[in-house]
Amino acid sequence: MSGTRRKPGRMGPFIAGLQARWSELGYSDLAIRNMLKDVGAVGRWMQQHGVQPDDLSPASLGAFRQHRIAAGARKIPSVKSFEPMLGFLREQGVVVEASMNDSPLQRLLADYRGWLIDERGLAQMTVIRYENLARRFLTLYPLDAGVAVTGAEVVAFLLQESQRVSVGSAKGRVAELRSLLRFLFVRGLTPRLLTTAVPPVAGWRDTGIPKALPAGHVQQLLDHCDRSDPVQVRDYAILMMVARLGLRSIEVARMQLDDIDWRTGRIILHGKASRKDGMPLPEEVGAALADYLTDIRPRTQLRAVFVSCKAPRRAIRPDLVSDVTRRACDRAGLPRVGAHRLRHTLATEMLQRGVKLADIGQVLRHRDLATTALYAKVDLATLRTIALPWPGDIQ
Repeated sequence: MSGTRRKPGRMGPFIAGLQARWSELGYSDLAIRNMLKDVGAVGRWMQQHGVQPDDLSPASLGAFRQHRIAAGARKIPSVKSFEPMLGFLREQGVVVEASMNDSPLQRLLADYRGWLIDERGLAQMTVIRYENLARRFLTLYPLDAGVAVTGAEVVAFLLQESQRVSVGSAKGRVAELRSLLRFLFVRGLTPRLLTTAVPPVAGWRDTGIPKALPAGHVQQLLDHCDRSDPVQVRDYAILMMVARLGLRSIEVARMQLDDIDWRTGRIILHGKASRKDGMPLPEEVGAALADYLTDIRPRTQLRAVFVSCKAPRRAIRPDLVSDVTRRACDRAGLPRVGAHRLRHTLATEMLQRGVKLADIGQVLRHRDLATTALYAKVDLATLRTIALPWPGDIQ
């Protein structure tokens, strides 16, 4: 397939590789042809203006766009539309990612991101939250030469953050801020460890009651999946994993094809902090999964079970699992909830059927039985059985 009838200029050496890579990512032939035409136009502009491939960046592509506008071109591609091309060039080592935004703050955030992943083993969405807070803190209190962050600034920042979030989220900010301060100290960017300057957020642990969906709502969500629609076949399998097995969003997103043992009917789950757990795969869940994998899942070299339905093909992110749940709510005409509500509903239903708390904890993969005991609050009879007897007679 030829990407363009005209010579692609200085992008010529990369045309074949781009075509192959985009085909692997699931782009259609028509989409690839159109993308390669834009690449060719960039290559010719580069040749006319002495721009080398390793000079490509959003800034240089902005200059290309202005050139097209001045020339009166009918089609003016956006800078963002060239991200697939830049991504390929980064993979090939032609464009260095740091050159895309090489400020001291960006370099520090990149170092922090690597530390969170390599040293702490945090999940992708957790890393994003930690990095976002770090960006806000370091923008407000930049690490200028000879100026150290003070404990008072740490407290002021946390108070500012806590005013706009819930108690639970504020506690998360404490953890995120302490992590950043620990990193800065380890890297020698602060003279002393300031984690002790971060005050705890007041709030009692385990005071909430898990909210379950009303009886029959989960089945309505499943019943309103159109099994003739490829996207909804995938979504149905995702909903089954959450509603019937109580999987966390991160466990669904991280599941690999090699984690499914069809012969023994078991799956391996990759959860928080790189923890692995095995659990049985019920027949109805396995059937939904098999329908998706056999008939719907795109052909790709990715090993993730659930991948995006549109190009570029990628493993789904954990937040998509709640998006799937909310879309199912819309189809069923029910109030919107996130995926975690299905997990709460499964636990509550098991408790009402007389399943022991310890067994529910195993299904939900709780490390501490105290976490599972929260569900006893929705069942007074069970709550009485786990309450400790009063030591001695009441006077």
